[in-house]
Amino acid sequence: MKYFFKHLRVVRKHRFEVFKLCCKCGFIWRGLTHDLSKYSIEEIRESVKYYKKSKGKYSPLLAAKKDVGYSTAWLHHFGRNKHHFEYWYDYAAPVKTPIIPFKYMVEMVCDRIAACKIYNEGHYDDGQSYKYFIERKDGYMINPKMSNFLEIVFKELKDNGEKILNKKHLREIYDNCIK
Repeated sequence: MKYFFKHLRVVRKHRFEVFKLCCKCGFIWRGLTHDLSKYSIEEIRESVKYYKKSKGKYSPLLAAKKDVGYSTAWLHHFGRNKHHFEYWYDYAAPVKTPIIPFKYMVEMVCDRIAACKIYNEGHYDDGQSYKYFIERKDGYMINPKMSNFLEIVFKELKDNGEKILNKKHLREIYDNCIK
């Protein structure tokens, strides 16, 4: 039971951080509704089970993947949340990795920044999202234009801080990337 409440505390902190970042970017509703599926029984059950291994320092779903090779909670989560690029991937479609709508790309950015802040509590810096993205981008099944958008935004965040997080500026980057 102790891990249940500890996990919910991490989820609450993450959602609140995403909310604040989404508000900066002009997407209040995206921030309010962010990751509500984390409160579903399908996601809570596995997250609480593996919380002890993660100790709140990384996603318990990574611990599940290490333990059994996959995470049913992750499959549930990205299938219901459009701010994950995995939601948009369809191996059987003519366009396997489509252009993701702007509002979900912004929420994706806010989600990554918030995760870095929460999991690196007390040791966060604006370059962590960029580092995380660069280390993993070659394995992502995402449209190259969307990957370019993320790389530019995270690089600007690293170089200039959160002042770059506003709807107009992010829209300019997005529009230039999808040309």
